[in-house]
This record gives sequence, C-alpha cells and structure tokens, in this order.
Amino acid sequence: MSEINAEPEPFDFQLERSALIVVDMQNAYASKGGYLDLAGFDVSGAPSVIDNVLAAIDVARSNTIPIIYLKNGWDGSYHHAGGPHSPNQRKSNALKFMRKNPEYFGKLLAKGSWDYELVDQIKPLDSEIVIEKPRYSGFVNTDIDSILRSRDIQTLFFVGIALNVCVEATVRDAFGREYNSVVIKDCTMPAGPEGIGEATLYNISKFYGWVSSLGDFTRSLGGQ
Repeated sequence: MSEINAEPEPFDFQLERSALIVVDMQNAYASKGGYLDLAGFDVSGAPSVIDNVLAAIDVARSNTIPIIYLKNGWDGSYHHAGGPHSPNQRKSNALKFMRKNPEYFGKLLAKGSWDYELVDQIKPLDSEIVIEKPRYSGFVNTDIDSILRSRDIQTLFFVGIALNVCVEATVRDAFGREYNSVVIKDCTMPAGPEGIGEATLYNISKFYGWVSSLGDFTRSLGGQ
C-alpha cells in the first residue's frame, strides 16, 4: 500500500491497481492557434502544464502504471457531436464558435486535423491506450470503464485540460462508477474566468475525490 499527501486528507492506494488518465492534451486546448485560443480563452499557462504532465507521465512509466490518453472531438462533419436538439450542440463552446465562424468548420476538434491531435511533446507509447471521446467525460460513449475493470484498476490519477470541464466531468463519472480519483493540480489548467480552477479543485476534494501535486505524486512513488 502506498500513500499520497492530498487534500482533504492523505490517500492510500495500491500501485498495481492505479492508472494515470491524461485528459485532452490536444492542440485545441493547449496550443496557440488552437480552439481555446481562437475562442478567447487564456492558454498562457499551457507550456508549464505540458512540462508537468510530461513529468507525471515519466513517473507513471517508471512505475509501470498504465497510462490512458483521452482525446475530445468528433468526425469531420460533426455528426458525432449530436443532433440539433442535443445539449452538446447547445452548450459546446467549440460548436457555438464554429457556427459563428463557419470558416473553422471541419478544422477545430475534427479528427484528422492539427487541432484534434495531442501536442507534439506528448507521444504515447505503442503499449499505452488512446481513447477518443465525443463528450466532456471520458466515460461517455467510450470503453474506458471496461478497459479499467479488465485491468482491476481502482485508483485514477488525473492530469490534463480543461480542469473545470473535461477533467471534472470525468472525475464525477468515475465517482459514480466506484473509482477513487486523485487530481494532480499543477498538471491541470482550467478554462474560464479567474477563480474557476480553485472552485473546481474545492468541489473535487470536497465531494468527488482528492487533490494532490506533482511533487507529492512523485514522492508517493519513491521519487524525489
């Protein structure tokens, strides 16, 4: 049994029943010229988050922790984004942005586009799993649950973007499926107004899981 320093209290976990979930580290969310940047969101914090996510990936690999990468988006015609009355069509800022700016149709969060791909620094190994998801949560219309259960995974460590959208949505669904979730806060970045990140971390630590740091994650696995 291992222990990680976390909020609201230290958390005990079994290393052999843990996985690292890397959420949406795509150009759309972490690169200048990607969807978030074009839509007016602040992505200035992305370079440091990328560096920290890479460090977390290295720690996981050195401890043979399975790594699952999530990628958010749809087919080039956005059929998988939902029908005209889908809440995703009404609430997705990316879809609303493209309706207002049709010149980006087929270029943002569309499979096969630069925007959809993981940032260049993050390169999954052949042995690691990449899951494409059509909604905020990694559990919606994907096989991640069966993948985790087939490996007897119980604890999920989360890194990635956007903290208050896709990370939080996946953590909430993980809670409902009886997984323990630990968000590594300095390996995440929110999308939205000032304070939304802190509010999200509070909500997660209070109701859905635990919040820790890259340093504590590294130390809990025997690093410095």
